[in-house]
Amino acid sequence: MQSVFNNIKGDRLIWSIVALLAIFSFLPVYSSSSNLAYTANSGSTFSFFIKHFMHLFLGFTIMYGVHRIPYRYFRGLSLVMMPVVLILLVMTMFQGTTIDGANASRWIQIPIIGMSFQTSTFAAVVLMVYVARYLSKIQDREISFKESILPLWIPVFLVLILILPANFSTAAIMFAMVMVLAFIGGYPIRYLAIIVGAGVLFLALFVLTAKAFPEAMPNRVDTWISRVENFSNGEDTEADYQIEKAKIAIATGKYIGLGPGGSVQKNFLPQSSSDFIFAIIVEEYGLVGGLVILVMYCWMLFRIVIVAQKSDTVFGKLVVLGVGLPIVFQAFINMAVAVELFPVTGQTLPLISSGGTSIWMTCLAFGMILSVSAKREELKEQEEELDNPLEILSEAI
Repeated sequence: MQSVFNNIKGDRLIWSIVALLAIFSFLPVYSSSSNLAYTANSGSTFSFFIKHFMHLFLGFTIMYGVHRIPYRYFRGLSLVMMPVVLILLVMTMFQGTTIDGANASRWIQIPIIGMSFQTSTFAAVVLMVYVARYLSKIQDREISFKESILPLWIPVFLVLILILPANFSTAAIMFAMVMVLAFIGGYPIRYLAIIVGAGVLFLALFVLTAKAFPEAMPNRVDTWISRVENFSNGEDTEADYQIEKAKIAIATGKYIGLGPGGSVQKNFLPQSSSDFIFAIIVEEYGLVGGLVILVMYCWMLFRIVIVAQKSDTVFGKLVVLGVGLPIVFQAFINMAVAVELFPVTGQTLPLISSGGTSIWMTCLAFGMILSVSAKREELKEQEEELDNPLEILSEAI
């Protein structure tokens, strides 16, 4: 164990933030799992506690292993993994309608171990690294829009098209983050305007087609279309029931909350341990607890920007921002949904909500960020050794 800690590299503050959020997550997940235990007729919340622990343990194992890999290898791996991602997304779409009552066009069943895996979350990480790779390759040279269509935008739109019918919120976040990364990476703004226009036009055509031929589209299309329409029109829906209970939880928490395990609304919120866990946190730990969580994610954003700014290569900067910004953005969306600033999206609170795929892919992304910062530390140590007169004298002797 001591050797493991000695081999931990990278930004220590990012390690601390991730660890603090993960450790804190046990409290609200264990508290809100009583609803899951009742639904599953298991009668015990301890099994959900162990399950969450195993998800986090595997996630930190992934993060530790990935952060030891030199980040330059991610460039080639993203190119290799893009076909794999497309195959997985196609398999996910055509495997059926449901898995254990859930929409199967979002998850794929892993053979032998019998676990489900959300392929869109994995695709998001690979896609951002792939885009960072391309943008770093075209730095310091003029590029035409036509030249970038095949290597950049065709893969992006293929991934988004395969995700969109079943998971609009994930597709929308991915598209927005790709646009942000392309802007930061110096891709011409006039070309980005064309891509945004094409994306809006395609979405409009897709919605019209889904309404004209509802039986030809996956069953999640009607769900996310109705959520957006009802949110804008203020109509009462099942999603509004969840929002109403979330707002009651937040109002009940007041300043200091009801205390750990004291939540009442966890018994009524269907997604109290995942999508609406922030409402449970505020109910049990009050406005103070909610602000602490918000500050932690803002601190995480600050450290991500610092690591990106200190990277020694353009690819390193773009990878850090590409996989780091979506994590913070997703956290802000999750909290905004709980206070009804956004329609219900189904996005979890990174590192806190229960759920294996979300935790694993978040840790995978942080492993990449830490790999970039570890390389910077290594270069800094080498520079200090070169500047040390005793080292120079010993080498001369």
